[in-house]
Amino acid sequence: MQIMKTLICLLLLTGLTLSAGELTGKWSGKFDITTPDGDVKPDSAVMHLTANGAEVTGTAGPNEDQQWTMRNGKLEAGKLTFEVLPEGDEDKGLLVFDLVFDGDTIRGTATGHDGDDKLSAKVDLKRAS
Repeated sequence: MQIMKTLICLLLLTGLTLSAGELTGKWSGKFDITTPDGDVKPDSAVMHLTANGAEVTGTAGPNEDQQWTMRNGKLEAGKLTFEVLPEGDEDKGLLVFDLVFDGDTIRGTATGHDGDDKLSAKVDLKRAS
């Protein structure tokens, strides 16, 4: 029984390590913003991610030309979290990302504000070729 528990733990750890390694690369897709009045504004997102164990670094933004440095990036059991502070736009505050990485996609939400308005966005990314 102890051997079985050890084997299961090793398999789980190996799976988490592979997931972290598979995260590294370029991701692109949709960033659909919901405004306080309920309007949905479609936008795009591009992320360049590097995973080193549970630590995730990289950049994120609406396109290749507009990328901001990520901070506090973590990948734990498929949950990807980080923050982005858009540079050069004093009205935009900190964006907080709460995403799920399943090996093929990165999906979830981002929250922040634009001036005094609180915003949320649905994020749906796939690996870019």
